[in-house]
Amino acid sequence: TKITFSNSDIISRMDARYEHSLHESKIATLWQERDVFNPDTVRTLHQNPLEKTFTIIMPPPNANDALHIGHAMFVTLEDILIRYHRMLGEDTVWIPGTDHAGIETQFLYEKKLAKVGKSRFQFDRKTLFANIWEYVQENSGVAVDQMKKLGASADWSRFQFTLDPTIVTTVLETFKHLHEENLLYRDLRLVNYCTKCGTSYSELEVRYEDRTSPLYYVKYHFVDTPTEWVSVATVRPEPIFTDTHLAVHPEDPKHMRLIGRKVFNPLTQAEMEIIGDEFVDPAFGTGVVKLTPAHDSNDFEVAKKHALPINQAISTQGKITEAGGRYAGLTVAQARARVVEDLQANNLLEKIDSTYQNRIGVCYRCSRPIEPLPLPQFFISVAPLTKRVLESLDAGDVRIHGAGREKVLRHWLTNLQDWNISRQIVWGITIPVWYTVDNPADFTVRFIDPAGEHHQGNLEEVLHNHSFEEIVRGLQQVVAPQNARYEISVDQPQGGERWLPETDTFDTWFSSGQWPFATLKNTQPGDFDRFYPTQVMETGYDILPFWVMRMLMLGIFETGQSPFQDVYLHGLVRDSKGQKMSKSKGNVTNPLEIVEKYGADALRMALAIRSTPGQDKSVGEADFKAMRNLNNKIWNAARYVLLATQENPPSDVVEDKMIHSAELQGYIAEITTNLSDLKLGLAAENTYNAFWHWYCDVRIEQHKSSAITTTQLLEELLVFLKLLHPFVPFVTESVWQELAEAGVSLETQTLTVAKWPQLS
Repeated sequence: TKITFSNSDIISRMDARYEHSLHESKIATLWQERDVFNPDTVRTLHQNPLEKTFTIIMPPPNANDALHIGHAMFVTLEDILIRYHRMLGEDTVWIPGTDHAGIETQFLYEKKLAKVGKSRFQFDRKTLFANIWEYVQENSGVAVDQMKKLGASADWSRFQFTLDPTIVTTVLETFKHLHEENLLYRDLRLVNYCTKCGTSYSELEVRYEDRTSPLYYVKYHFVDTPTEWVSVATVRPEPIFTDTHLAVHPEDPKHMRLIGRKVFNPLTQAEMEIIGDEFVDPAFGTGVVKLTPAHDSNDFEVAKKHALPINQAISTQGKITEAGGRYAGLTVAQARARVVEDLQANNLLEKIDSTYQNRIGVCYRCSRPIEPLPLPQFFISVAPLTKRVLESLDAGDVRIHGAGREKVLRHWLTNLQDWNISRQIVWGITIPVWYTVDNPADFTVRFIDPAGEHHQGNLEEVLHNHSFEEIVRGLQQVVAPQNARYEISVDQPQGGERWLPETDTFDTWFSSGQWPFATLKNTQPGDFDRFYPTQVMETGYDILPFWVMRMLMLGIFETGQSPFQDVYLHGLVRDSKGQKMSKSKGNVTNPLEIVEKYGADALRMALAIRSTPGQDKSVGEADFKAMRNLNNKIWNAARYVLLATQENPPSDVVEDKMIHSAELQGYIAEITTNLSDLKLGLAAENTYNAFWHWYCDVRIEQHKSSAITTTQLLEELLVFLKLLHPFVPFVTESVWQELAEAGVSLETQTLTVAKWPQLS
């Protein structure tokens, strides 16, 4: 490759200052028109087949949300890697996409409905899904446009959405495969249920908070000696009416003698036996606990172990069930207050400790307390899946970049409970299951009739006034019994039986956990064989257990290979004082405002420089200004070189393989090693320092004193444009185009596909 100059005078038309607003949209259009982010186009440009591949699957942002500073971080870091490997001459692709974000999106849509006095219960499933789809489509282009403004060199022709029909098909095939491998089961289990959001969550999605809660000491009088009682401490007196047993530790010397005795239920006067079980902590409260199997996970396990009844006290609407008698229909808070009043009135409350410290689970979306509720749900047996991921980590097939994060991942893989993948929402991929209605009395349904009236109840009872077909057409929810017979099928199975479809959808992490192989199976023909497994998964460390772990589990299960070789985990982006950004603090950085004020390159370099995987990153106004100054430095260095060529034109032909100085070769080697080793923050810092302090402070000054030639200075500028390009693509591409217009014959039309600097 040679660099030549036109015979005409080289006249610089470059402004005295780099104005990002005049260049960034123009450069983005140039890249789009030349299709240089498409690996097929780049293959053609290189003419020879590219043997080595480099693939990144973009973490899909929510389709209906604008980007925040965390998104800007992943766009920046991933684009640095993509541009670097593309310039290395590798077959490089960055697959973009967006996520339907099931619970989050439906939660936002329901807030929109609430503003006009409506709720999701006024719509059948098909109508509600269509409405949310329209709502998402109205906003779906926002995130994509913003990523383009940040310079994301993803192949937008391969864009995917988690609800694309082809993606859905892949997700359903995985579900069926899990069933065939006996890794899928349906069981009545206590699930983490948010009565506000109306759905269950996995354990990973429950946030725990330390709180001060009243601890009530309730008297349980003995049946054989009614004047005596045993005291039980509880923070939840409202479901006492469903309790059937008390428990003590069988080796507790203070209470073991109580095993087998009976007491009266303080609210119902029903007799309750005291049993012994090792799960009881003698140091908690009085050492005697009440069993509430339908609303406490430990109690639920004890109930199964001892074959105790499981009586539900709280409904999915967060209200006391009909079993509560005079408390039925009250909210949990109302029932708790009423129960405490009644216990006090009947001298059944020994005392209240108002200083008790406990941890409670809350919904990560709305912060409401989670209700453990018994529901039949679909679960994945995770032990065989996590075992294979651990083996992959041990073998070095996948490497985790981020201080201490591999240890965190191994902890989750070792202790992960079976995965509840059922969600009681509409917006998502419906679980492809049909239930045989053997006994209508065992099914509970909620539906809308043709007149728009809402109905809920036992299927046998509602069939007295509504046809089965009418119920299915307006169906909102089905709760099938634990032992219901079912078939896995997208369409209704054939046969004379009556079939009810499952109304739950998949946990969003179940579909997004298949993202690497699901996308590549459905982009272009041959992409899966060409680009899978991928090389790097870059994302925030905060979703390591939510998403990265699930991708490893499902990717290895479905393909037999780890979906990626390296996991790069960036930290949270904090303000200049190191504080977490929040609206309440007023310190949230809007990336698009920064782009408008300082330019995309300034934002990118400020985020990248000195960043470290696994560690949080602080940025502020001073950082953005400093990186804007870098862009001006690049621009003005190029202006100087072009002006120098006017005064003293170099030779007609400048060889691209000239021998670089030892210093420049050292910088090339150092930065190349940094990028190859995924030390992106260090690579950015070293590139910045080499350009600013060596090229600008030393080489340009040497040129002014005629210590080096204009030819050398131009050659070195071209090298630095390449080294800087992954970090600040807009200004470097703008300079590249200015050089071309000034008469410099360059190796490629766009810097994006130029060759990475080689050592001499």
